[in-house]
Amino acid sequence: MPALSKEEKLRLLTTMLESRHADLREQNLNRQGKGHFHVSGMGHEALAAISIQMEPDDYIVPYYRDRGLVLGRGMTTRELALEYFAKRNTGSGGRQMPSHYSHANLHIWSVPTPTGSELLPACGIAWGIKLDEKKNLVVTTVGDAATRQGDFFEAVCFAKEKKLPVLFVVEDNAYGISSPTREINPLALEVLEPSEWQQIEGHDVQKVHDVAFEAIKKIRAGKGPAFLWVIMERLSSHTSSDDQKLYRSAEELETLEKCDPLKCWQNQLIGEGVLSAEEFAKIDNQIKERVRREYSEAEKAADPSPNELLASVTKSSPKIDNEILPPGKYRIGDTVNKTLRAGLEEDPGRIIFGEDIEDPKGGVFRLTQKLSTEFPKQVFNSPLAESTILGVACGLASYGKRPVFELQFIDFIYPGFNQLVTNLSTLRWRSFGNWKCPAVIYAPYGAYLPGGSLWHSQANEGVLAHYPGLSVVIPSTPEDAAGLLLTAMHHEDPVIFLIPKHMLWAERESKEPVRAVPLGQARKHRDGSDVTLIAWGNTVEKSLEAIAKIDNGAGGSRATWTGKPERVDEPGGESINGASVELIDLRSIVPWDKAAIEQSVRKTGRLVVVQEDTENCSVGQMIITHIASQPELWNTMISPPVLVSKANVMIGYNPIYEYAALPDVERIVAAIIKSVSTKHERAVVEAAVPGGKKMEPAHVEAAVPSRKEIEPAPENTRLYTPKIDMNKGRAQSITVPVMGEGIRNAKIVSLLKKPGDAIALDDPLCEVETDKAVYPIESSFAGVMGEWKTKVGEIVDIGQDLGTILTGEPSLAGQFQAATKESPGGKTVVAAA
Repeated sequence: MPALSKEEKLRLLTTMLESRHADLREQNLNRQGKGHFHVSGMGHEALAAISIQMEPDDYIVPYYRDRGLVLGRGMTTRELALEYFAKRNTGSGGRQMPSHYSHANLHIWSVPTPTGSELLPACGIAWGIKLDEKKNLVVTTVGDAATRQGDFFEAVCFAKEKKLPVLFVVEDNAYGISSPTREINPLALEVLEPSEWQQIEGHDVQKVHDVAFEAIKKIRAGKGPAFLWVIMERLSSHTSSDDQKLYRSAEELETLEKCDPLKCWQNQLIGEGVLSAEEFAKIDNQIKERVRREYSEAEKAADPSPNELLASVTKSSPKIDNEILPPGKYRIGDTVNKTLRAGLEEDPGRIIFGEDIEDPKGGVFRLTQKLSTEFPKQVFNSPLAESTILGVACGLASYGKRPVFELQFIDFIYPGFNQLVTNLSTLRWRSFGNWKCPAVIYAPYGAYLPGGSLWHSQANEGVLAHYPGLSVVIPSTPEDAAGLLLTAMHHEDPVIFLIPKHMLWAERESKEPVRAVPLGQARKHRDGSDVTLIAWGNTVEKSLEAIAKIDNGAGGSRATWTGKPERVDEPGGESINGASVELIDLRSIVPWDKAAIEQSVRKTGRLVVVQEDTENCSVGQMIITHIASQPELWNTMISPPVLVSKANVMIGYNPIYEYAALPDVERIVAAIIKSVSTKHERAVVEAAVPGGKKMEPAHVEAAVPSRKEIEPAPENTRLYTPKIDMNKGRAQSITVPVMGEGIRNAKIVSLLKKPGDAIALDDPLCEVETDKAVYPIESSFAGVMGEWKTKVGEIVDIGQDLGTILTGEPSLAGQFQAATKESPGGKTVVAAA
């Protein structure tokens, strides 16, 4: 190991002095009322001995005690002074607290306050370096208290699994604010393997340098991560909002000077003759005065403008019009796979990562089948760790790759929610646009398939839409799935791409080439003039079925329980008993197409919104609130808006719970009828105008519908109930069971029983093949095989009647008929007029 030169030793000394005096200056300014907050790095300055060894293309992913580390990397005291005063010309534009370092040009990643949440993005950056086969590395730091965070363990595991070029540095100052940690950290508890963590004293600057030198050498040689546990003392209170004298004894505080790395380094250099005490005093005073001057100048710098508040939340949707697929028949599952393949071919920096996505499985929904075989350097299985998936996506995107990462179900996002809302959604805004996160997170979403229960069937797009910085899209057709996914993959910010799994394998013909779809643009499925019907995802299909059901009385299309109505989404739909429905598929939840909705409501004067999500704080409520808040628009409305929504309840495992909770065709039909039938009078809302004046109210007239009222259609069976037509009480129907999320149909590959064959309980009757596997359909009755109503090679729908078994059991037809008469427990909400 080469010895430190005199110049290097003096550089370390001046860096540490600069860090110390800046901390002391900020403490003084706080006491003078010139600052809002201060986080001290005193006692941690020796880590500058690590950063002075780094190369230009290396990265630092720090936490808030690392003033010495970032100064050693090349940040200046003037830059840190501007950060302290939250000035505009900083790495965060005044949006982050002091000591939340960010410098894109120096590859210093933006510090998040929740400690430990920076570690997985650090691994993502390191993975990008490794994928590019570079010799660079990442240094990431964390306090000892945060080593109890789950993200700490996920990061260590991922770094070891992938042999990443990353140096982990735990800065152990013995306290998590006021809580002692020396006996409860994972190293003390022997949760970590002590032999893998090199423990060093943080006041020994030479030792920190030498150990880091060997660790960095090992990492650059491709031998994987290295782990340092640095014992330090926090020489000040946790922050300016804390007083450590409340929980540390006077005796303990008096001993801290012995562990002061600056004092120890000063004494060592004087003892070695590198400089004299007088020379040290001169350097010390010069740095102190320069720091004072630079903070004084920074105080006078320009503040951010309130006009820039919304700057850098996200960039606009990319304007692309690429043709993705030719005209043809497609399913959402097909177009997602083909679009992912096109993305991988287009950009070798596009990486797909998720649970079970490699071949031969190709994803639990087969969305990535054959991709890992064709693109082995771009498609990878992830561990079962959602925080890893999201955190690594953020780091990989920060590095410059284009991650497109899969979650098996959107219900599983919550173990990784910290990464989503702490890092992915905030990175661009908190860094004033200096860092970006062009990542796509895609996941199957929603219900309308029995058996999903609480963690396979929720929607919850309202939760995701709540966080600024995230775009959220939900296609309902194969064309839109391809078009929105391609646009999402070219976006400069994170996009949540939700795939309605009930619609995954529904085939639809596209008569035009499939092209990219801009985010924030709704799709009009059907023109109308009497009521605006807004839906997205699975509820688009239900809305089409509702329109078809009412149209039955006017020669419209037929709706079936299998979810395959005839096409009714052409412009100029037939009038429904004198009323005309305009159906709009929102497609993009954030951003959403306010102009299209406003234009339609202005034309029809009525609004019905259908959503699968829970009512509280939902997208449907957002739309209605927006319409109601526009006086000019509200005054044109003939009836109050109606929200058809799942109630504030979860999805249960028994199909009775699921279908009782979800908006169904009957409720949508009832909401349309209610909206068109409503008559009432109300005063016109007065709109405020600039200058405090009021607009003159228009003439108040009774808001009477100008179109013909409609009558409810006759009650019919619930669309999800199998139709069992039994002429004999002892004949039991053989139907195609639900065989997995998103499976709509299957192919008959064998008939195992002949008419007249004896059948025992659980006997295989036939075999069917789906996109996922070959399934035997077994008998739940003992008896004799009756007739087959299908043949080998035929495509059959879920719930379709395949044949009969003659038994001594009572017929089930009566049970199903009784079930259809139960009233649903879902929610229809009418907004107040």
